[in-house]
Amino acid sequence: MKKFLHISLSLLLILGMSSCNKWLDVNVDPDNPTDLSATPEVRLPWIQHYYSYALGVANMRASTINGLLTQTSTTTSNGLLAAWNPAQAAATTIYQNWFLGAAVNIKPMMDRAEETGAYHYIAAGYAMRALGFFLMLDIYGEMPYTEAMGAKYNPAYDQGDVIYAGCMADLDKAIEYFQKTQEPGAIPLSSGDTWNNGDVSKWIKLCYGVKARYLNMVSKKSVYSAQAVIDALANAPTSNAHNTIMKRYNVEGDATNFTVADPYQTNNTWNAVGYGVGQRATRWFANLLTNNYTGGSGVVDPRMPKILPAMMKNIKLNAGGEIISYEWVRDIGVDMMNSNIRQNGGPLNASYATSDIKINYTITNTTDKDNFIAGLNGKPYTVTGDIVQVTYKKGSFYINSTNFRRAGDTVYVNMRSNSMSTSGRAANDMYYYPVATANAVAGTGSFYARPDSDFEILTYAEMCFIKAEAYLRMGQTGPAHQAYIAGIQASFDRMQTKLNEWKATGTTNPDQWPMDPADIAAYMASAAVVQNAAQLTMADIMKEKIIALGFDYQNWNDMRRFNYATGNIGTFGVVYKDYKRPFEFTATNKFPGTSPTDPTYWFRRFTHSAHESNYNNDQLMASNPRAMQDDIWSVPVWWDMQ
Repeated sequence: MKKFLHISLSLLLILGMSSCNKWLDVNVDPDNPTDLSATPEVRLPWIQHYYSYALGVANMRASTINGLLTQTSTTTSNGLLAAWNPAQAAATTIYQNWFLGAAVNIKPMMDRAEETGAYHYIAAGYAMRALGFFLMLDIYGEMPYTEAMGAKYNPAYDQGDVIYAGCMADLDKAIEYFQKTQEPGAIPLSSGDTWNNGDVSKWIKLCYGVKARYLNMVSKKSVYSAQAVIDALANAPTSNAHNTIMKRYNVEGDATNFTVADPYQTNNTWNAVGYGVGQRATRWFANLLTNNYTGGSGVVDPRMPKILPAMMKNIKLNAGGEIISYEWVRDIGVDMMNSNIRQNGGPLNASYATSDIKINYTITNTTDKDNFIAGLNGKPYTVTGDIVQVTYKKGSFYINSTNFRRAGDTVYVNMRSNSMSTSGRAANDMYYYPVATANAVAGTGSFYARPDSDFEILTYAEMCFIKAEAYLRMGQTGPAHQAYIAGIQASFDRMQTKLNEWKATGTTNPDQWPMDPADIAAYMASAAVVQNAAQLTMADIMKEKIIALGFDYQNWNDMRRFNYATGNIGTFGVVYKDYKRPFEFTATNKFPGTSPTDPTYWFRRFTHSAHESNYNNDQLMASNPRAMQDDIWSVPVWWDMQ
């Protein structure tokens, strides 16, 4: 992996192109950096950026696996993930951005920091290394760790327990160095820190929060200690003011990542979820937000319209073709667990009619024809034998397909929102306009996946739900319930803060405006929230944790810990209600388990990147007897094994 170091030097060259002035305020020539001249404050923001990019991709791909997102394509690597028929191509980007963009710069940054007594950069290096290799463990299981970024071109793999112990030790070292006073003249952490602006106390809380997260991650192991989790949480974030969040920006003229061509300053989850037109939320996720799952209250969560996108319908135009009125229709989510929609060519993207459009549908079955006509909702049509011709008036959204089964796909709203780098019209206007010359909106975007959505590294809400889980495992329902309630409230408060920021920009998007406090209060007092501590279940905690974390890969980690929907972890019952493998699932060679109680029935990890199988294959094959076999995707990672 020494070759990664040489390649990574090209990352430093892009400093001269960056539009973030803070990153350029350094005492070296940003246009001609070298491995020796690149100072800690030059390297740290790029380490943070490329780790965050890897994390953003992991967020999207894990959310596709765990049933929150799906894809319109069935053949791309992400589309195959949605069917649980994964390809090796899905394993590359996360690996590449961590090693190539972030990891190779950590030791050089720490070495330079040591020279000047810039201890907080050393601390940040330990923290970043822990975060990155925890990600590698979670996604891939075994990984070169001890010998990674060293002199060997074929570094040996370490098993998960070694990586886990090393990362936990790195967090302890990070805390130790953050508590040191830097030497006089050492560059302040604020000069290079794009996460916490040099706030050492927030970094320490981040480290303890990550410790709590991973002490909780080993819940299947005999070493698990709920009390150790609680002890770590005592020093982790205790309010939203302690969140570690990477502020993101929607700016014109943003430079683009030379490895993947995405804008540098946009939210990395948006880069993966909201940049293109192929992403959709699922019905299972929508049902969590409307509480329409088995045993659910049916109370609509006020966060729902902030998370699920909407599009215009019933658009009325004036004589000049300008929109004078419209209604919003909310996404209902694609039912990946109970329908064959993707096997029948859906869901398709909506088109906008700039003039009247006539589409002929051939429908030979009388019942299908009658049902189709009954669902036209006043659209003009004619019937000639088996041909139903429908007129979509100018100003309508419609599906440009003659397949009558796809005509209703406008109920599935695109996750796309535009940035200034993707035909956006203004920094505060991130609507998805499919036609540049019209103001018709085909998507309002999602709270977690707009170009300038905050990129969350670790939040107080997550800490609350970890605390609730730990206390429930200890049988202490009172403290568990208090933490559960605090987590829900923290999610609302965190969201309100960002929504108020968005509204202050003058956006006209109602999905970016604050929620009504009365609606929040009513929800908190409703049947959707457990009011009696004795009735609190693990399913209640994890349902709210999913909503609070959104498209965060930690939700997939949790699903694996609880064996998805088997109900065979302790006495907790089925934690993820109504959860199933995708309806279209056929890849029994990759997930050979024939029963939900078989661990190999479920999606457990990623195979390794082609970079490893092409250039380090001997060590890869020695790392796991199932490495590069079809069923490696179903082999649990270390912490997922009992």
